Amino acid sequence: MKKIITVMLCIVLVLLFAGCGKNDDTSKVEIDYGASSVYSKEEIDSAIEIIKKQFASFEDCELHSLSYMPDEECNNADNIEWMNDLRTDDNKEAFTQCIAFESSFRSPEKGGGAWEANEEYTWSWWLARSEGGEWNLMTWGY
Repeated sequence: MKKIITVMLCIVLVLLFAGCGKNDDTSKVEIDYGASSVYSKEEIDSAIEIIKKQFASFEDCELHSLSYMPDEECNNADNIEWMNDLRTDDNKEAFTQCIAFESSFRSPEKGGGAWEANEEYTWSWWLARSEGGEWNLMTWGY
């Protein structure tokens, strides 16, 4: 009898713990690094991690891909000025670099909030920093 109870308890515990943990929708993201003459793979990866962290707050959404926008599209004077216009009081230093990505993701199966149900979205993500500093996620969306 003790053996049966122990086995049953073990089965219940396994089932309970199997349901625990966060479903990491960013673990299987297809990354397109493009060809940058401005940023190293490590610098691009550090920006991607910030995007993934923000994306993780999008409940029940599934991130499919992130693609680096070419240097000339994102890291130019107009966009750096735009990033500085978006700067908050938390960012004391002027930004001198920016980086951008296109993403593709699926909304929650049942929708909700601002999401259409089970829809594929394409968004841009913009980050900025002062020379060699930490990336700041400035804006994202359509």
